[in-house]
Amino acid sequence: MDKIFPTQEIGSLAKPAWRVKAYRGEPLSQEEISEAIEWGRKLGVEDTEALAKILKKREKTVEDRKAVLQWSALYAIRLFETAGLDIIFDGEQWRSEMYEHVIRNTEGFEFLGYVKSFDYRYFNKAACISKPKYVKPFYLDEFLFTKENTRKIIKVPFTGPYTLVDWTFNEYYEKKAASQARDFKQRKASARREFLFDLVKEVVRPEIAKLIEAGATWIQIDEPAATTNPSNEEMQLFVEAFNETVRGFNCTFSLHNCYSNYEVLAKYASQLRNCSQLALEFANRDSTQLGTDNKVRVGYRELKIFEEQGYHGNYGLGVIDVHTDFIEPPELVRDRILYAAKIVGDPGRIFVSTDCGLRTRKWEVSFAKLKNMVLGAELARMTLQ
Repeated sequence: MDKIFPTQEIGSLAKPAWRVKAYRGEPLSQEEISEAIEWGRKLGVEDTEALAKILKKREKTVEDRKAVLQWSALYAIRLFETAGLDIIFDGEQWRSEMYEHVIRNTEGFEFLGYVKSFDYRYFNKAACISKPKYVKPFYLDEFLFTKENTRKIIKVPFTGPYTLVDWTFNEYYEKKAASQARDFKQRKASARREFLFDLVKEVVRPEIAKLIEAGATWIQIDEPAATTNPSNEEMQLFVEAFNETVRGFNCTFSLHNCYSNYEVLAKYASQLRNCSQLALEFANRDSTQLGTDNKVRVGYRELKIFEEQGYHGNYGLGVIDVHTDFIEPPELVRDRILYAAKIVGDPGRIFVSTDCGLRTRKWEVSFAKLKNMVLGAELARMTLQ
């Protein structure tokens, strides 16, 4: 980037009611249709009458449902652009959920039902019942659509293999390992490792290759489960899987991890290869007071641990709390950025982000938060000029 403190999205936006109901084939109220048109006008989206025509249909074809996904993605792209972000994607509007979307498009899995992830959010947990097989691209069309509809820098969020394995019942590989002459702990570890690296080889790397071939230059590996199992053996497995995932590709990669044990992650961050940035959450841990002293900026203390442990890459600095409707003032965003830049010692290593995706917030709240994030980054730049 040609400026310090560039602003970026991290991943998801909430799916509007008109997108969800139309894609499911459910009837929409006039209020929901009007909301879609109003947001289109607000974001400068053209030809929203064509969207309204689809939304008003009682029976929606396969082509209509795909069009609804594209309209929703276009709205999200324009929302990020209008807010002023430098680095964007499409709010993951094509995806059912970060875990389910990948598993549903991969052979070798069977869904068993919903389990709670956080807040009131649930995900559809699956069991691995045979060796994973890459069937078709699951992010490619989404990337190509984004590429066609923005001139901004594109960063593709990609659910990481360690999280996919950690959130899945490992039936197939544990049955295989049961025939081996090892104790229970060894069998579990062996089965987990084989599952993980088969998934990397057979599914994850082929999809990354297709994205890069199509023009993707930056892929964000999302690994919320990275420190779920904080033992040295598990963390080394995580590092090895990340390094194998990105090995040999001519592409920028970054790691996103949130609501985790950063004291643990910091010990291993310097071992990550071809990882240009760590996108981390801090705002939800911080106070909302203005200032750049240690007593006020309590949420950013763990940033020092990454520096002390020898991580020298960039940071995607979370300055917006995605779990509240509090709209962070630009001055608060500014102070969080400046405090982090002081710790790191190089403003060029700070990219300004939300803590995580904004899928739990209404668009009105997300839009206001993002606009103030952009304004706060500008105030931070002006302070250092």
